[in-house]
Amino acid sequence: MSVHVLTNRAPWLSAGLFAGAGSLCWLLIAQYLPLLGGISESYDVERMIALYAVLPRMATALLCGAALSLSGVLLQIALRNPLASPTTLGVSAGAHLALVLATLIAPALIALSRDAVALAGSLTAAALVFALVSRRSFSPVTLVLAGLVVSLYFGAAATLLVLLNDRYLVSLFIWGAGSLSQQDWSIPATLAPKLLILSVIAGFLVRPLNVLNAGDETAIALGAKPGRLRALTVGLAVALAAFVTSSVGVIGFVGLAAPALARLAGARTIASQMLWSTLIGSALLFFTDNAIQLLAGPLSNFVPTGAVTALFGSPLLLLLLRKTKSLQATAPRGEPVKRWSQPPVLTAVGGALLLALVIAASITFGRTFAGGWDWIVANPAPDMLLQLRGPRVLSAALAGALLAVAGVILQRLSGNDMASPEVLGVSSGAMLGLAFGVFFLSPDQTGSLIGFASLGAIAIMGLILMMNRKSGFQAERMVLAGIALTALLDALIGALAATGDLRALLLLRWMSGSTYGASTSSVAALGLSAGLLLVAALALARWINLLDLGGGPASALGVPVRRARAVLFLIAGLMTAAATLSVGPLSFIGLMAPHIARQLGFSGAHSQILTSAAAGAGLMVVADWIGRYGYFPYEMPAGLISALVGTPFLMLLLSRKAS
Repeated sequence: MSVHVLTNRAPWLSAGLFAGAGSLCWLLIAQYLPLLGGISESYDVERMIALYAVLPRMATALLCGAALSLSGVLLQIALRNPLASPTTLGVSAGAHLALVLATLIAPALIALSRDAVALAGSLTAAALVFALVSRRSFSPVTLVLAGLVVSLYFGAAATLLVLLNDRYLVSLFIWGAGSLSQQDWSIPATLAPKLLILSVIAGFLVRPLNVLNAGDETAIALGAKPGRLRALTVGLAVALAAFVTSSVGVIGFVGLAAPALARLAGARTIASQMLWSTLIGSALLFFTDNAIQLLAGPLSNFVPTGAVTALFGSPLLLLLLRKTKSLQATAPRGEPVKRWSQPPVLTAVGGALLLALVIAASITFGRTFAGGWDWIVANPAPDMLLQLRGPRVLSAALAGALLAVAGVILQRLSGNDMASPEVLGVSSGAMLGLAFGVFFLSPDQTGSLIGFASLGAIAIMGLILMMNRKSGFQAERMVLAGIALTALLDALIGALAATGDLRALLLLRWMSGSTYGASTSSVAALGLSAGLLLVAALALARWINLLDLGGGPASALGVPVRRARAVLFLIAGLMTAAATLSVGPLSFIGLMAPHIARQLGFSGAHSQILTSAAAGAGLMVVADWIGRYGYFPYEMPAGLISALVGTPFLMLLLSRKAS
């Protein structure tokens, strides 16, 4: 009988990646080699570029790839989670936000110790993630879900700060996405000794981690302290990621990809995983950055390497997700909650009056041209203010209503109370379709842009459903797949925006969710779309109610299940596409509004659609009002304002499901 012996092919994989990266490196530096020999006393521009830009960038890529990969493999070993990495646990995003805050509020801290600021942000993010999932025994999927949600929130906060303070933080825009561009040897020279010290410490942890890998009970029997050892290992991994983020920004998914490749290549022991993951990650980032420099040419300094690494990291996360089993099932959707006890009719009438009051107040009360607070009727130019405010307020209200109803449809059909157009990546799909429409059509062709956005939203929604069919549409898996696809789509959109085309500015405005460009014609088009889609959703409310019973009972009651699902998902996709044009891809109204309706006691599809639409419209109008006047005379995008409120709401849902 033959015995199959697993062969460790990680050394061959590492060698192959270094060979490929070396070939690209040769193409980059071949033209500079004749200039590098000897000592030149003259000022040679090409020689200076080679010595102080090209070579330092290559050294930085090698160091950062190695550090992020070692950080990722340490996290995966300590947490026994193949999905863990600095990106998926929010560690890098925490460091980035801390650096942005320090640059803006206390720049002296940056001068004192940039690394300490980044480390504090990373530790804060890690602590928040662990606090969210501590009651779920650190389930692999739930842990990464919490990490990506925290990363999303910190990223939105950092983006908002950059947009509000672009005069001071404009350089952080590309750097924050992971830029390896260098102008001297200062970063690799200061980064190398720190990474060397941390790597040596990691080497001393190999034997204790082998004991930990045998199980907590075995480790305790052998005299080890698993909790303390895990904390030390996670702290070391966080420090590695923080130092890299402090130097070059957020480089996504290298810490996830390299350990996965090492394991797939046959690395089984702790020592071999740490060694070969580090080398593979170094070669992988080196290869990726060299390819960027060759393909982008003169624009390579403006193409963030971190955004490009997400192009291969997000699909890898989706692949690993399919092979990872959740350690604990999602809590049933029907768990008892405390609801509003007032009669539904009274609640509906009160809600409608409150929405009308909010819209009227948002239009009539605000800042004057002189900067003071006043009602529009007391202003010398009420007609002008009405023309400026009216379309924006109505656009925000219509978009909020559309996203809310789309959220109702997605949550009811998937049986997942964390589903929404934003969380499942449907909004990002609409934004990707919109991006292609902007770049290949005229930005003024509103009807065509809505068509492109609809195709993108429907395609992503179909992909999410297809990927989660076998898991029974498990809540955490659907949300995690949606967030991974959002990261991938954001990377693609970022690549389009990095081309330098002026249309990218229009795209960035749409992505931020500003209603600044709303006009009477655009509101009319959005109102017509919203009216038709809301009427269609109300007409199909019976299907939604019956589909809640399951496919079999619904079919027995005369519902064409497949056609009904397809039509309802199509309506949700069209709603998302139309709303995304107004408030961007990250508003979280589609997540919050259906929950508000349920808490008020509206469980039927017809009443929940109407109540959610009113709640979504009101929330978005309030977010738009805060965005217009909260930092006057500067404006904050309504989409980002609502996202900063919606992400903690998602965190609350996650922690409640864990309790």
